[in-house]
Amino acid sequence: MISLNIVGGGRLGKSVARLAHDSGRYRIGALLCRSQASALAARDFVGAGVALTGLVALPAADITLLAVPDGEIATVAAALAEAGVIAAGSVVCHASGVGEAALLAPLAAQGVRCASLHPAFSFADPARAVASFAGTRCALEGDAAALPLLQSLAADIGGVPFVLAPGGKAAYHAALSIASNYLVTLHDLAARVAAQAGMADEVAAAVLGGLMRQTLDNTLALGPQAALTGPIARGDAGTVAKHRAVLSAQDDALYCALGQATASLAAARLTAAQQQVLATVLGTPTTGV
Repeated sequence: MISLNIVGGGRLGKSVARLAHDSGRYRIGALLCRSQASALAARDFVGAGVALTGLVALPAADITLLAVPDGEIATVAAALAEAGVIAAGSVVCHASGVGEAALLAPLAAQGVRCASLHPAFSFADPARAVASFAGTRCALEGDAAALPLLQSLAADIGGVPFVLAPGGKAAYHAALSIASNYLVTLHDLAARVAAQAGMADEVAAAVLGGLMRQTLDNTLALGPQAALTGPIARGDAGTVAKHRAVLSAQDDALYCALGQATASLAAARLTAAQQQVLATVLGTPTTGV
């Protein structure tokens, strides 16, 4: 049975520990938190492990997961290296979405196999996370010698592991942020403009929600270029100008930025003349409405 320590008993740490314990393939060694109360709560949720508050008491383990905030990873790694409690040849990983395995450099210098494992999942509530984690994609990067064990861990807790290119962590996290956060921003923009048309909130939610879901399904199935529709994809600069005429300065600036990117995406289906007219129409944001 593979031994697993968790440093940081927050939502992600508790969820991963519980999933690993429930798989029957892992022995939870320690759940280490800042306070005894947090450590005990984590142990009770996981149903296994020893509640700890001090690094020097950390038992030996095949894998140690640092489930601490991104800004604390390097500090905790340095403290673990100074304490000398991580055996050479064992695996230490952190769960940052943007940070690289290099954050664990003090441990790597001692022969520890260092990597990162980031589940593309929201751990808002540990109980719900445990129930719905299956099928989650888990990004791995770092020491090649650490990856087989972490691929097994990701699969054993119900995830689907994949390995990032060296140095690809920031681009990976940027992609996630664009796909998730900016979709919400686009919904907010569309909802504001829909309100200008006199659409009630519930009507706008139904109309925009249905269209956004359909569009997302199309772009995932067909690819962005094939899924693109609308006035820019048709080279309809007149409609684009009418859109801009009703937008506030803030919304118009965002509309133009997105429109220029959309025109580039649609370029293969537009004539040179259409591209030029669209570039002119989208080129100068208004100063205010």
